[in-house]
Amino acid sequence: MVRLKIAVIPGDGIGQEVVPEGLRVLDRLAERSEGALAFDYEHFAWGCQYYHETGRMIDQDGLERLRAFDAIYFGAVGWPGVPDHVSLWGLRLAICQGFDLYANVRPVRLLAGVASPLKNATAETLDWVVVRENTEGEYAGIGGRNLTSRGPGKAIAIQAGLFTEEGCERIMRFAFDLALTRKRRKVTSVTKSNAQQFGMTLWDEVFARVASDYPGVETEQWLVDAMAARFVLRPETLEVVVASNLFADILSDLGSALAGSMGIAASANLNPDGRFPGMFEPVHGSAPDIAGQGIANPIGAIWSVALMLDHLGLTDDAARVMRAIESTTAAGALTPDLGGTCTTPQVTDAIIGHL
Repeated sequence: MVRLKIAVIPGDGIGQEVVPEGLRVLDRLAERSEGALAFDYEHFAWGCQYYHETGRMIDQDGLERLRAFDAIYFGAVGWPGVPDHVSLWGLRLAICQGFDLYANVRPVRLLAGVASPLKNATAETLDWVVVRENTEGEYAGIGGRNLTSRGPGKAIAIQAGLFTEEGCERIMRFAFDLALTRKRRKVTSVTKSNAQQFGMTLWDEVFARVASDYPGVETEQWLVDAMAARFVLRPETLEVVVASNLFADILSDLGSALAGSMGIAASANLNPDGRFPGMFEPVHGSAPDIAGQGIANPIGAIWSVALMLDHLGLTDDAARVMRAIESTTAAGALTPDLGGTCTTPQVTDAIIGHL
């Protein structure tokens, strides 16, 4: 029997609506396993409401408590009344950086029955993975604000990106190893090294060196502005895209929009060394504008469940979840963001039915 301990952090907004739907899917898998699979959940009420009550986004010993779990299932962070940089740094980044979850994996894939804003997009032409460096780069948090004492209009802000040779190399090797498992063995590196002449040129140099260790993998290097256009104009040329923390964050959101909606965007935050539990989350955010209406798309959260199962070695169960998602979208059981009329629980009901 496989029994897994899952830390559940619904967080804010629609995170509190879609995470329970993902747990329903896990429970259904356990129920159908005839005793071969079980999940033990512990819920943590961390988030913006917790911040209002305690002045903290997470308990002081939060990371130590999370360390004991096999995986972390996360919803969303952010809510009006708490500055976004406070909520993000206080919870999500605290976990990712504290646990060295340096590999952020975001699949971009057009699901059956989902319309893309790209008129010629198909499931064959729109299917790639964005690999995001997740612990340094532009999100390193280095810098500060000064000179406010000199009077109005005198303040300066310095925000520095951190690029280490070690950090660049390990995320690139992760991307190359992932490419070896894909239908087309290809890695595209994205930078802005013509303008950022220190960190990004280091990235380019490390990429060239790592690529030499993977002679069977096709490689290319693009500037981020050209790559944004290429996501739209030539998506069929992409397979594995590796980029820095900020660039991959932006490009992966663009990719999910091209695949139909941010509501289907799934992700895995991994420590490939296995020293800490991975964190799996939809990346649609807390969406205060639709929170509480029962129309949030649960697919991003449930797809994240599939990524979690795959990471934990339950590849057959992960594949079953993805087939159930595809069958559901193909049948037209869609929430309003995808042009449908279903509620959040109704989409999950359909997915569970297809399991």
